Amino acid sequence: MSTTSGEDVVTSQYMGFRLGDEDYAVPILRVKEIIAYSPVTHVPGMPTVVLGVINLRGKVVPVVDLASKFGMARRPVTKWSCIVIVEADMEGQRTEVGILTDAVSQVLDLAPRDIQPPPAFGTRVRVEFLEGLGRQEGGFVLLLNLDRLLSVPELLAAAMAAEQAA
Repeated sequence: MSTTSGEDVVTSQYMGFRLGDEDYAVPILRVKEIIAYSPVTHVPGMPTVVLGVINLRGKVVPVVDLASKFGMARRPVTKWSCIVIVEADMEGQRTEVGILTDAVSQVLDLAPRDIQPPPAFGTRVRVEFLEGLGRQEGGFVLLLNLDRLLSVPELLAAAMAAEQAA
C-alpha cells in the first residue's frame, strides 16, 4: 500500500496482465516474480488447468493456465508470454504457484474509490474469483482473488468437470 502525494488517500498496488482481450490484476504484494515462459513438465493426474510444474531454483512450482480455468481456448505462447509467480493460500499454507499470462502490462495504483464490486455477469470469470473491478484510464481491470482462484478444491473441481465433459 502507498499514499498518493497531496492527498491522504491510501492506494493499493496491483500488477496488471493480459489474457486474451481482457485485463486482469493481482495484488502486487502477492507477486513474487515474473519469469519468461519456459516449457513446463507435465505431471500425470493433475487437473487440466495445471499445465505442469517448473523448477524454480530447486523448488517445484505448479503452473496454472488461467485461459483454461476461465473457459477460453489455450492461448498460444508468444515472446510476451510470462509466468507470474504468486503466493496463494492453499489449505492454510502459503504456496507459490505460477500463472501463465499473455503479457504483463503495468503496476496499477488504485484508490478505494476506483474499485467497484465484482459484476454479477458479463465476464468469463466466476464472480467468486473476483475481488472487484478496478477503474483505470480507458476501461476496467478485473481484480482476481488468488486464494479462491487457486484453491485446491477449486483445481480438483476443474479436473472433475473436464473429465465429465470428455
